[in-house]
Amino acid sequence: MDEPVIDRASVRQRLLDAADELFYHEGLHRVHIDRVIEKAGVPLDTLRDAFGSTDELIRTYLRARHTRLQDAVARELPRYNTPRERLVGVFEVQGQSFVEPGFHGCALVTASAEALPGEVVEEIVTEYRDWLQNLFFDLAFAAEVPHAEELAEQLVVLFDGAGVSAWLDRRPSTVNTSRAVAEALIDAALQRQP
Repeated sequence: MDEPVIDRASVRQRLLDAADELFYHEGLHRVHIDRVIEKAGVPLDTLRDAFGSTDELIRTYLRARHTRLQDAVARELPRYNTPRERLVGVFEVQGQSFVEPGFHGCALVTASAEALPGEVVEEIVTEYRDWLQNLFFDLAFAAEVPHAEELAEQLVVLFDGAGVSAWLDRRPSTVNTSRAVAEALIDAALQRQP
């Protein structure tokens, strides 16, 4: 009797979907890979075929989370008319996640918090942090903010704090506060002398 044909792309996506749900809601170190395989409803040996290793599944999960944010920013920011509005718009894009059912903060921040030095998480979190810093710097530079790098650092700190606050306080309205603080920081930076 022939063995059933397994669609690799489907198996890979099912594993990734299961990992996304479990890792995001429970944490990387609290979820054993057997639970991911069980939730995905795939044979045990398919993990290695689909990803090569558990580390690669984690890497793919975190990259997918990062890509979601990048895609949301790329999709939403063009609707803002000015560079200043786009700087504030990043916080409005972030705020959309605050109202999602089961919001547990930024997956990359929480993964980093539970990771040990040298784990695969570090690589992806570094990519994410570089992207976030560059996003704010590029937008601040486009807005002709003197000392754009300094403002970018301030906005990264605000972005992180807003995500953690919205999660821990279970308060989606945190976006209103982060938007107001971002506007104050941006306006103050625009008034500074070069």
